[in-house]
Amino acid sequence: MSDTVPIEHPTWLTSGDFTEADDPLRLFSAWMEQAGRSEPADPNAMALATIDAEGLPNVRMVLLKGLDPRGFVFYTNTHSQKGVELNVQPRAALLFHWKSLTRQVRVRGPVETVTDAEADAYFATRPRLAQIGAWASDQSSPLESRLAFEKAIALCTAKYALGKVPRPPHWSGYRVLPLIMEFWHDRPFRLHDRVEFRRESLDGAWRKTRLYP
Repeated sequence: MSDTVPIEHPTWLTSGDFTEADDPLRLFSAWMEQAGRSEPADPNAMALATIDAEGLPNVRMVLLKGLDPRGFVFYTNTHSQKGVELNVQPRAALLFHWKSLTRQVRVRGPVETVTDAEADAYFATRPRLAQIGAWASDQSSPLESRLAFEKAIALCTAKYALGKVPRPPHWSGYRVLPLIMEFWHDRPFRLHDRVEFRRESLDGAWRKTRLYP
């Protein structure tokens, strides 16, 4: 999350009494900060759910690469299955699950494409081989063999042997704009804590409701 814009939060939001929080993005930022210290790998991993052309839900794991007051950002090939689905149905759901903290967060809302400037800035931070891979991979399309992929990587490596690797025009980011966020914390005997934040519009006020587990 090197491109994350910090969201300031009081230290008490990192305590167990999260049900007193009033701003879900500040609470999420606090939980993510804790997960970064306790999760053994990829604390920014999240399940992304989209809807295909037949209305069938589709879910996969991606990495959160940006968090700001507007929402949650990840990057991908826009020709991929998730990219195609989001371009047709720009709505999504996210799920973060941190076993080390026995916590999870659910997010739902519309989706927007990030600006070219945002995508360029993040792409420039990726390892060079990952940049090459973005050109070589026709993500989600049938692949003849691993050898065919390795040949495509070799060709792209030769093409961009000198200088910077430009961002492919079909590679960008999406921002999930939260309308609903739910925070869940494990408690003994399955008597968990659940708090839902909901707003009617992206500039509306958040309403908080405590839910039965």
